[in-house]
This record gives sequence, C-alpha cells and structure tokens, in this order.
Amino acid sequence: MSSPYGSWPSPFSAASVAASSPRIDGARFVGSEIWWGESVPAEKGRVTVRSSSGTEVLPAPWSARSRVHEYGGGAWTADAAGTLYFVDAGDQRVHRMAPGAEPVPLTPAGPSHGGLRVQQGRLLAVREDLSTAPHTRAIVEIPIDGSAAEDPSGIRVIVEGDGFFAHPALSPDGTRIAWVAWNRGRMPWEAAHLQIAKSDGGDVHEIPTRAALQPEWLSDAELVFADDPDDRWGLYRIELDGFSPLGAPRALTPSDADTGYGLWVLGNRWYRPLADERIVAVRTNGRDEIVVIAPDGVVNPIDVPADGHVSVDDVDGSRVLLSGNGSGVTAGLWCVDVDSGETVVVRGGEPVDADWMPHAVPIDVDGRHGVVHAFAYPPANPDATASADELPPYVVLVHGGPTAHVTGAASGANAFYTSRGIGVLDVNYGGSTGYGRAYRERLDGRWGVVDVDDVIAAAQGLADAGLADPSRIAIRGGSAGGWTVLSALVRGGAFAAGISRYGVADLRMLVAETHDFEASYIDGLVGPLPEYEDVYVERSPLTHADRIGVPVLLLQGGEDRVVPPSQSEAIRDALAARGVDHEYVLYPAEGHGFRSADTIIDALERELTFLGRVFGFEPTL
Repeated sequence: MSSPYGSWPSPFSAASVAASSPRIDGARFVGSEIWWGESVPAEKGRVTVRSSSGTEVLPAPWSARSRVHEYGGGAWTADAAGTLYFVDAGDQRVHRMAPGAEPVPLTPAGPSHGGLRVQQGRLLAVREDLSTAPHTRAIVEIPIDGSAAEDPSGIRVIVEGDGFFAHPALSPDGTRIAWVAWNRGRMPWEAAHLQIAKSDGGDVHEIPTRAALQPEWLSDAELVFADDPDDRWGLYRIELDGFSPLGAPRALTPSDADTGYGLWVLGNRWYRPLADERIVAVRTNGRDEIVVIAPDGVVNPIDVPADGHVSVDDVDGSRVLLSGNGSGVTAGLWCVDVDSGETVVVRGGEPVDADWMPHAVPIDVDGRHGVVHAFAYPPANPDATASADELPPYVVLVHGGPTAHVTGAASGANAFYTSRGIGVLDVNYGGSTGYGRAYRERLDGRWGVVDVDDVIAAAQGLADAGLADPSRIAIRGGSAGGWTVLSALVRGGAFAAGISRYGVADLRMLVAETHDFEASYIDGLVGPLPEYEDVYVERSPLTHADRIGVPVLLLQGGEDRVVPPSQSEAIRDALAARGVDHEYVLYPAEGHGFRSADTIIDALERELTFLGRVFGFEPTL
C-alpha cells in the first residue's frame, strides 16, 4: 500500500506503548524466587514489587518510590527470608513488610529515604531532610525492629552534612562502611569522593578519587570502586589497613569504555563481585557490553540481549540479574549464569519484529566541536510504502540530563512514529555520557551552544544524506532536552517545529526555583552567578523568544519540582503575545517525567496530531 509518510496505519497505539516494555526498578534473589520493582502506568505510575512465583509482593495502594535528590532510586530491597523493606511514595518513610504481614514503619515522618541496602541483617539508607536550613543528608543505619519508627534518636547516623551521599556498603566483618560523597557546588560526575568510617560512626576517612562510584568490599582488607582518573570510568581495587590505603588504587583491567555514568539515581549498579572475586560489569561505549573480569584482569564478554542502560542488580553464585534495554528486545529483566551461559527471561525482554522495529543505526556526523554520535530509526512498516519522490519527515530526539545518554534501544515510543512513516534520530550531543570524560566535558561552560550545534549538525547530516525531508524535521526533548529544543528554535533554520516536555526556558528562573541536587549544576554548564549573569540572560531561550517562528508544543507536569511549570508558561506567554502557533498542556498530577498511562497516551497522541498538522499529513491514531 502506498500512502504519504506519516499517514501509514500502525499497530502501535499510544495505549499499547504506555502498557508495553516494563520499567524495571531493581531486582533481587530472594530465597528460590526473583523479586523486581516495576512501574505500573495504569495505576498512575505506582511502583510495585513482583515475584517470579507470579505474586505481587507489594500490593496497592503502596508504592515504592524515593524522592531523595528528587530523582530517588533504591526505594526497596529485601532479605533472603523474604522480608521487604521499602520507601513509600506517599510519606517517604521506610517500611518493613514481613511475609504474610502488613507493612509497618521503621522511620519517623518527615525526612525522605532512598538507596536502601540490607547487608548482614543491617539496613542502610541515604536520608534527606529538607526541613533544616541548610538541607541535610546522611548515611544512616535503621533498626529493623521498628524501635525508631517514632523516635529518630534510635537511628544511627554514620555521616551527615549539607552535601550528598550515595552507595553505602558494609564491610564483611561489619565494622566499617564505605560510601560516595560529593559537595554542594559540584555534580557527582565532576568530583565525588570515596569515604570510609566505622559502622557505629566516628571520623570519616577519605580515599582520593576523581569521580568515584559504587564501592564494594571484596574482603575486609580490599575495596573495589569505579572512578575516572583518566578519560573513562574503570574499576579499581585498593588494599586497606583499617582505614589506611596500602598504596594507590590499581586498575582491574585497561579500560576503553565506561563502567558507570551520571549518578542521577541511587539504585544504579554498574558491576557486582562474585564470591570467587570475579566481577560482572557493564562497559559502555555508546551501547553497553556485559563482561566478566577475572582476578588476573582477563575480560570475557557475556552474550546477553541487554545492551542499553544495563544495571547489574544482584548476584547469587554464578547467577546474575541484569535489567535494562536491548537493541533487539524490549526492556526487561534477565537471569544469566555466567558459567553455563544460560539466560532466562524473567520479565519483558521479548524479541522485537525487525520488520516493524528495525535496529537503530549508529551514525557519526562531523560537527563544529568534533564528531557527534547519534542513532537513526528510519521509517519501517512492512505493509506500507511512500512515493519514490517523497522524503520522510523526522523527529530529532534530545535526551535530558544533559549528563546522560541514549543507547539505540528498541522502543515502542519510537516505533509509534517509525511505523507511521516518521523517522527518529536520537542524538548523543556533546556532554553525553558513554563516550568518555572528554566528550562529556565538551559541554562545560557551553550549554546552549554545543548541544544546539550538535543537534543541528546531526539533523543536517541526515538531510544531506538524502534520508530526511529538510523542510519537515522537528525537534523534541524533555527537561534539559527541552532547553536544547527551545534554544535550537531560537537559533532558527534547522527545525520546522518543536516539542518541549517540561523544558528549561530561563536560566535565572531555573537557579531560583530548582531543587538542591541541581542547584549548582548550571555553574559548570554555563558559569557561576553573579559573574555570568549576562551569559545566563543571553543564552536563555526566553530572552529571544521573539526569534521563534515555528509551531511549538509545550507539555508540562504540574507537580514538577525540577523544572516548575513557570518555565513552560513563560515561553507560552511569550509565544502567545506574538501570535506564534503553539499549544500548552498541563498535566496537574505529573512531576518531572510522565508516569501515568493516561498522561503517556495523551502526550503521544497530541504530539502525533501536532506533527500531522504542521507537516501536512493525516496520522492514524
């Protein structure tokens, strides 16, 4: 069947996209079962815990979700006996739910908790208290008997301050705890320290690192951690005499890829030691590879379907739980035996139909600041074609962060477009992780310049290659990606329409209104105030909203504390004052990122209808 690009009939409805590809939030071996966290879009994004036995461990209305550092993570864990520990989304208290029992609180009302970890029968967490001035955070040990549920004095504070903490790890003998810390004014991928203290508190001892991640104990005398003293995050081990290092950290193996990326959430795990001191690790160079590193440094890859944003969630003997995305499968959870090679799909992970969802094509484009990495998803529909003289419209996707990355994973959301005859180009602009520190630092001081140049170069490269209609290329992004969308529209000339999801419009407004975790993020991306105020004004899309001359769709969560609605509404008002074609949609119950099925469906359908109206095709919903 021949019909114009954008109007092809598709089996991918917005409702099917919202219901597909489970969002896995951690996994654990629990006795003979496997438990995992999973977001339920149909229940407004509630995060439940499910079991491989087919039961729902955490029933409604409970929801395991943390708000520490706003992005949360590590909101649940479990012990081998089947006791669940979780942070309830409603009150941010830690709860214990023994088998067959109702949840009971373990912490008082008030502070938020996240990064939960049970080791040797002891429960560790990151605590955040926003009622203090300044706001404080801590690594704490929470009594599991409930004795501190109303009395905070019963909670043991290991370390506390107005900086940030992550990844507590208890030594095998239970006497020491290691963690990662970074100061206000820095982001964890810029400078994060490895610290150790007695497990009952006391002096904090620091091991010099550049951007440390995820310490794990191999023994009472040896620690492993990720760091990037050179260009790539790699794994290092260091011997200790108590708290004193016996020499400098030693690399486990030479690294030409990253084991680690931006520490946005507390639950990410990029590696896990096995009992025999082999290590299962993720290595990222655009896409992910899973490897086993032997004690002598020999690296052996594992053939697994997951190759995007993989988390090494748990180990048991030679078995490992991996969650993430895949270029040829849907998002999922896998149990892999690293010795036998047996791979069992626990949840999701279905192979995709290549006729409807072809593998993303990695492309590199020369830009003003060096090579630009991206993944292209061309239109794909086995039942439809377009006229030979028509080029397809494209949507250029801009990820958030900006210190984040995309991996070319199979995506129902992308297939929603490609199956209808709309191509997708997902860009890892300068500043993205997954390609080393030098690529990541390309954006330092030049946010709103490098990212914009790179997405324009990627779009132009696609058009120059004769793969896209240059008059029908739109740009879409959320959060920091929304900033790049608006900044690119201000620049003009490259994009015929823009879709901004909770995008940043004004830098001074962002600094005044955003949360602690990112309060100083802009210092590195643009420069500190007040010295760089002129740059803040000049770079902000709101300053030059009069230069936007193409249609814009603005989508915003009403409960967004990272990029509040005032940002989107300021752009809306500026466009309205000039009569520029625009739409503004506020989803009152959504925060930073859309979780409810109703919102996901409405947003996708609005985007498709918007593109059809702007680009002159009749989409099928």
